[in-house]
Amino acid sequence: MSSIFSDFFRVTAHGLGRTLLLTLLLVTTQAFLFGQTYDLVLKNGRVIDPANSLDQVMDVAIKDGRIAKVDKAIESGAALKYIDVRGLIVTPGLIDIHTHVFVGGKPDKFADGTFSVSADDFCPRSGVTTVVDAGTSGWKNFEVFKYNVIDRSKTRILAFLNIAGKGMSGDPDQQKIEEMNTEAAVAMAQKYPEWIVGFKIGHYEGSEWSPFDRTIDAGNRTNKPVLVECHLPQYPLAMQLQKMRKGDIITHSFEEITEREPVIDGNGNLRPYVVDANKKGVLFDVGHGGYGFWFSEAIPALREGLEPNTLGTDLHRFSINAGMKSMTNLMSKYLAMGMSLNKVLEKATVNAARAIKRPELGSLSPGNPADIAVFSLYTGDFGFTDAGGNRLKGKQKLETELTIRDGSIIWDLNGRNAKPFLN
Repeated sequence: MSSIFSDFFRVTAHGLGRTLLLTLLLVTTQAFLFGQTYDLVLKNGRVIDPANSLDQVMDVAIKDGRIAKVDKAIESGAALKYIDVRGLIVTPGLIDIHTHVFVGGKPDKFADGTFSVSADDFCPRSGVTTVVDAGTSGWKNFEVFKYNVIDRSKTRILAFLNIAGKGMSGDPDQQKIEEMNTEAAVAMAQKYPEWIVGFKIGHYEGSEWSPFDRTIDAGNRTNKPVLVECHLPQYPLAMQLQKMRKGDIITHSFEEITEREPVIDGNGNLRPYVVDANKKGVLFDVGHGGYGFWFSEAIPALREGLEPNTLGTDLHRFSINAGMKSMTNLMSKYLAMGMSLNKVLEKATVNAARAIKRPELGSLSPGNPADIAVFSLYTGDFGFTDAGGNRLKGKQKLETELTIRDGSIIWDLNGRNAKPFLN
């Protein structure tokens, strides 16, 4: 473009005044720039967008941080930047609804970095653009979490607010029923509706039902879901599921523990009350974590017709170096268990968005935030482990090539957006 302008200047300079020439140059430049309809186009990728029933080779255009167009062939010259993703899978940015990312909240044990991890350190490399913190903060310290972490992260961070005042503090206050204040929790959720998507009950060791009931009450008052973490062995699972409402979420759904009945009985069948809860509309989240996912539960559940609704990882300091590892590893695990790629992506995108009532996420519909993940799908001999150290062989494995958040590339494994180095 600079050579065009210089030739134009030499030819025209003798016949036009300087002011007129500069005016023409400005008009020409503006016409060139405004002619670029899009900021970025991903070309020739296999677009899998379960929310819109898409699975075909298409182009995806981004403008001003939002999805502008998804089409079979977006015209050449219509964008400032093109990236050819031929042979790769293009999906909405993934949503992880069970994480622990409240770091820097001292003196709380679980919020000072001993348990939580930085979302920006681990999520982009897994194609995750949105996470939901699972009750690491409560109504007393959510604002610290928001100021220290949420407002400073590239990853979109939402939260299930713990019914306990200081969340997963690890101190005696976590067990005090007087700290489980429904009014205060509801007020905080109403103050920050963009970030607080629901409420969380878990890690309570007492025998009273009031903490559980207060959490459900907060959900009723705000029309928000409740996340129930199964570290509540004192409550029979049947009674927990009976109290839960349509749209409430139980996590660590496929955990094999002795303190609480698992979803599969001794004969390899789903327990009747699990079937009833599924029919009622209770959502079952994986919640893998360090101890929350066992093939002995998950595989029979699949065989019996109980698929997880969402693929929460329970991301924390100890799970990332154990069987869980990452969202892409969990997704690949379900491929090895026999779930189709489209089903796996559905659970990590649109299902998760619906679970937290955020319809603008989890799809590539024009106008939505340009949150996009681009994957390679490798074939070979791979191995996947559960929380018990059991290994399952698999033939497919996902790896994240690009992650785009609000139109900006935040992960680029193979430098597809980088300038070629010529030597």
